[in-house]
Amino acid sequence: MNLLTPEPGLLFWMVLSFGVVFFLLAKFGFPVIVKAINERKEFIEMSLLSAKQANEKLASIQAEGEQLLADAKAQQKEIIAGAMQEKQQILNAAQEEARTSAQQMVDDARQSIRAEKEKALNEVRKEVASLALDIAEKVIGERMKDEAAQKRAIEQMIEKL
Repeated sequence: MNLLTPEPGLLFWMVLSFGVVFFLLAKFGFPVIVKAINERKEFIEMSLLSAKQANEKLASIQAEGEQLLADAKAQQKEIIAGAMQEKQQILNAAQEEARTSAQQMVDDARQSIRAEKEKALNEVRKEVASLALDIAEKVIGERMKDEAAQKRAIEQMIEKL
């Protein structure tokens, strides 16, 4: 028996057993294996499709989030600008109110000074009139009879000065 050359009987039984095994595998095994491979292929394709859809959805959500963020930043800028403008208006109003109040105080002070000045001038006139009357009495030696006439005469003399 030679190891490299098989005998024809052995060769026949080997071919026959290979044919039976191949037939059984082709009839029962390969369809199950092919079916399992096809199912696996469909599952992988569905998974890839789902992953692609999830990526697209994620991209759209991300874009929407970025848009919302941009809108929020724009609103923030508008709010800050409005607040700054309102602050400036409040400051301007406060400054204007302060100017008005200061001007009113100055006007009141001037009016008060004028009133005090007039009062002081009237007191000085009365005092001067009284002094002039006293001097006139002493010079003339007698008192004028009508006091109203005296005052008018004195006031006229003071105004001439």
